[in-house]
Amino acid sequence: MRNINVQMSEVEYNTFGLSKDNFFFSEFADLIEQQIAQQALRQCVSLAENYGISSMTMDEINAEVNAIRQCNNFS
Repeated sequence: MRNINVQMSEVEYNTFGLSKDNFFFSEFADLIEQQIAQQALRQCVSLAENYGISSMTMDEINAEVNAIRQCNNFS
């Protein structure tokens, strides 16, 4: 097995919620993936709020999707 060293700031260390200094690469990759997913979710929420669709119910969303699908089928 090989070892690599990764340097990060305290802010980054805390952002990832790290509680230990040694772990397997797959564990670190999972942490990075979770952080990226959280950032993407925050961006989606922000965009939904900007476009005024954050308060839509699932029924309203499904109705919009179905309407677009029907329009595309008849084009």
